[in-house]
Amino acid sequence: MRNYPKFYITKKGERAVRGGHPWVYGEEVTRVDGNYANGDLVDVVTDKGKYLGAGFVNDNSKIRVRILSTNTNDRFEEAFWERRLQYALDYRKTVMPGDDFKCCRLIFGEADQFPGWTVDRYNDLLVIQTLSLGMEQRKHMLIPLLVKLLRKDGETITGVYERNDVKIRLLEGLEEGKGWFALEGEVPPASPVTTICENGIVYDVDVENGQKTGFFLDQKYNRQSVARIAKGKHVLDCFTHTGSFALNAAKGGAAHVTAVDVSGEACRMTALNAEKNGVADRMEVVQADVFALLDKLEAEHNRDYDFIILDPPAFTKSRKTVRNATAGYKDINMKAMKLLPRGGYLATCSCSHFMKEELFVEMLHDAAVEAHVQLRQIEARQQAPDHPVLWNVPETNYLKFYIFQVV
Repeated sequence: MRNYPKFYITKKGERAVRGGHPWVYGEEVTRVDGNYANGDLVDVVTDKGKYLGAGFVNDNSKIRVRILSTNTNDRFEEAFWERRLQYALDYRKTVMPGDDFKCCRLIFGEADQFPGWTVDRYNDLLVIQTLSLGMEQRKHMLIPLLVKLLRKDGETITGVYERNDVKIRLLEGLEEGKGWFALEGEVPPASPVTTICENGIVYDVDVENGQKTGFFLDQKYNRQSVARIAKGKHVLDCFTHTGSFALNAAKGGAAHVTAVDVSGEACRMTALNAEKNGVADRMEVVQADVFALLDKLEAEHNRDYDFIILDPPAFTKSRKTVRNATAGYKDINMKAMKLLPRGGYLATCSCSHFMKEELFVEMLHDAAVEAHVQLRQIEARQQAPDHPVLWNVPETNYLKFYIFQVV
């Protein structure tokens, strides 16, 4: 017998849950039977009381229930969580084999059935971000279990850092903060900086102060695709952050790479990474606003570059700003297309799930028309498979990446 409180939901909510979407919104709940506290497990049922799934409840959030399982036989004891963790690890060892497993996303929230929970691995350090109350209340069980499973497989894990310094936690009624997670009987590492190797390129990653959880892992194989066609090219890498695309291009044999970012700290890290990887003689780092720089290059009729990379931050984080974001994406892509000579190459992407694939493609088409060029598609890609796309959860499908030749 199940003794969880029952949350009755609308027909619309029922269709979403049956379709595989793991969120039940507050307005979809019609009534509740039973007592509960925020963070508890509850059953989600149809208006006639038929079981749909079980999940974490939180009245503070617009997402009232985060579905965890649709199997009535599941019992949410420690063994259940250990099995689910092992399943996620086994998947990564398959799709990110060898050294790639030492630098990848181990848990990707809802796509791994850990609602609102992210775990990134940077060599010997794990970085945890917890964005749901239900997972927050269970992390003291989950994190030691995860470390145990990794070490059992012979993986070296010296520390776990929590990056909960994100405002979205406030929407769950959680506080912001960051710091080392205390593993029983262990002393945290002396430094939050570790070294990773991705695609043969070495980076220092600061898990305390770096963007997101320290590094952008999702573009790993997209960087490889850039390296494959960079040989002999003069490359302009826009929004370089810490230089990952620029470094891959240089390692791929580019004749020269100019890496641009508006952040002085990002430029400093890019220059250090270029030195560390022995490509500083072929890389120039420029601190500048990318939009202004592209305007300047266009005004000068500059044709120095035959390969331009656009990896901007997400221009939209809500549906309300999609129109403005589309204009921003169109602007930089059109400018880049105008700067490239016939036969030049363009790599371009969007990292927002609100910028749907069809919108991004339409924007690129319109930009090409206004730039008076044609695009020959070389590759269409998305995030690396350690950030799996769950087809029934569009929020997991966020990265669009294209490489074109301008003809």
